[in-house]
Amino acid sequence: MSLISINPATGDEIRSYPQHSSEEVKFILAQVVQAQESWRESDLTLRLACLDLIAGTLRDRAREYASLMAEEMGKPFSQGLGEVEKCAWLCDYYRENANSFLSDQAIDISGQKSIVTIQPIGLVLGVMPWNFPFWQVFRFAIPTLTAGNGAILKHASNVQGCAAAIEKCFKDSGFPENIFRNLVIPGTEVDKVIIHPAIVAVTITGSPPA
Repeated sequence: MSLISINPATGDEIRSYPQHSSEEVKFILAQVVQAQESWRESDLTLRLACLDLIAGTLRDRAREYASLMAEEMGKPFSQGLGEVEKCAWLCDYYRENANSFLSDQAIDISGQKSIVTIQPIGLVLGVMPWNFPFWQVFRFAIPTLTAGNGAILKHASNVQGCAAAIEKCFKDSGFPENIFRNLVIPGTEVDKVIIHPAIVAVTITGSPPA
């Protein structure tokens, strides 16, 4: 079984992506668990440096990614450029604000020392739609990774080219190998991922069936 990318303007098949088997999915999740165990202990300075690098990667490859979106799901090139820039802006935003977002907050309780602290929780699954194939992924993955978690992507079946490009974007921008992974699976297989013990949270944007 494969997931097929089809150019909506021509109806031509662009590429097919072999579906991950259940065993491959389990193996990938185990890899992300292992990567996250180290990533969660990393210094925030390292994570912020990765955000700076990936913002640069996005801007350097903006035309490539915009062309990919145009071919795979029909987004006008200029809108694709804007979407990539929005993703880069998001990286800049969290690089500039993550220190304050993740700092311990003291709570004034008489006779006690109390704080609210934000700690990594594990692997977050993002079930994402086709219509904003880069933005919807980055809006969940960047804060997820910056907080020390791992990110698992189940992208829409028709934009697997975008999904693969995003996975490579993270890998090429200093993030640890396997801290962000895309699962090549159809929607009918998502429930098996959700119930996996490594998945601690799910974020979703999609149609009523999703």
